[in-house]
Amino acid sequence: MHAVLAQSSSSNPPTPATGQDQAQPQPQQPSDQTQPQQSVQARIRARREQRRAAAIHDAYSHRFETWADMGYLRFRPGPSLQRLTYYAWDTGLTRYFNERLGATIDGRGYYGTAYVGLNPSNITRPSISQYDAMGGPTYRFFLHPKYSVAGRVLAGYAYGNFSGDTNGFGSICFPAGSCRLYPDGNTFAASASVIGEVNVTPNIGLRLAPEYFFTGFGSTLQASRGFTGGIVYRFGKQ
Repeated sequence: MHAVLAQSSSSNPPTPATGQDQAQPQPQQPSDQTQPQQSVQARIRARREQRRAAAIHDAYSHRFETWADMGYLRFRPGPSLQRLTYYAWDTGLTRYFNERLGATIDGRGYYGTAYVGLNPSNITRPSISQYDAMGGPTYRFFLHPKYSVAGRVLAGYAYGNFSGDTNGFGSICFPAGSCRLYPDGNTFAASASVIGEVNVTPNIGLRLAPEYFFTGFGSTLQASRGFTGGIVYRFGKQ
C-alpha cells in the first residue's frame, strides 16, 4: 500500500503557481532604429555649422577693409535757413583686430546749394561745401556668410566753406548783423551709424550706412540725418 501511494503521488503533475507567483510580463525594450537616425541628423547639423563657420571666417578674417562711398545728408547751413541736400564722397579704412572689432579712419566731402532768400547781394543760391576727417571704433554685432550688421561711432574735425560762392559778400549779412550762412571755420564733427553689408564675394561687398551726423558751426549744434553707401573691399588675411 505504501508503495502504491508513493507511485501515485509522484505521478501527479505540479500545480501551476497562482497570484504573485505567476511570472509578470516584461516591459518591451525601445527600438534601436531611432538612434542611428538621430546620429545621422546630428552629423548633418555639425557639418552644416562647420561650413557656416568656415564661410564666416573666410569673409570676415581680413585685417583691413576699405570703401568708396557716395553720401546724402540733410544739413541746415544757417541759423534761420531751411535744410539743404548735401551730396558727398566718402572713403576710409578699418583695421580689424578680430572678426568683429576694428578701428576706423574716415574722410569725406559734402557739397550743396543753400537757399538764402532775397537780399541786396542778388545771391540767393550760393554753393557751399564741407570737409570732415574722423576716427573711431567699428563693431560687427551680427555675422552671416552673406551679410553683416555693424555699429560705428566716429569723431573728429570739420571745415565749412560757406562763403566761397558769395562773390566777396561773406556770409551774406543783410540786414547788418544778421548773417544768413554760418561763418567759414573749423569745428568738431561726430557720426553715429549702423552699417549693413551684403557680400558679393568674401573680399567684395556692398554697404549702406544710415547715420546721424553732428557739427558745431556758428557755435550751435547741427544734428543732420543722412546715409553713405558704396563698395567695400577687404584684404590682408589674419
